[in-house]
Amino acid sequence: MDQDQAEILLNIIKRRRSVRRFKPEKIDHETLKKLADAARWGPSAGHRQPLEIVIVTNEKVKEKLSKAALGQEHIRNAPAVFVMCGDISRTKSRYGERGQNLYVIQDVAVATQNLLLQATALGLGSVWVGAFSEQRVREILDLPPLVRPFAIVPIGLPDESPRPPEKRPLHQIIHKDKYGQQFE
Repeated sequence: MDQDQAEILLNIIKRRRSVRRFKPEKIDHETLKKLADAARWGPSAGHRQPLEIVIVTNEKVKEKLSKAALGQEHIRNAPAVFVMCGDISRTKSRYGERGQNLYVIQDVAVATQNLLLQATALGLGSVWVGAFSEQRVREILDLPPLVRPFAIVPIGLPDESPRPPEKRPLHQIIHKDKYGQQFE
């Protein structure tokens, strides 16, 4: 990756916002595939690849998901909703309880971040929703017993432009070891 590509990537990371208002325009099939493809390229512990994605565009199902997510209307109003899941058996079979309770969560989280960044790069808005009834989402989507939903991501053309959030300065979040340097 050259310097220009690195700057483009950093710009996409910095432009990503939590968007909760969407224009009604549908997202075409090829764009949905591009979004899912970006998600699947996230790393996974032991290359177990537990990621499972359910893409929801059906109005009735989005309505049910919205209710399962404590009434968050942006889920119902988004043209597409990605439900980011992990097949626990894929990771647990190799890493046991730590795979089940940590690695699969990390794997789906990094895939979700890839999805959010790809959405931003494509001019789409998105938001990571973690507040939902896992059991209700399982029922709505008829998920197999070992496939667990970890995030709901509504996606669409943004109908708002959220301001950049305040971020703590680097010197407050980078901790040096006894041989390290201080960052300003």
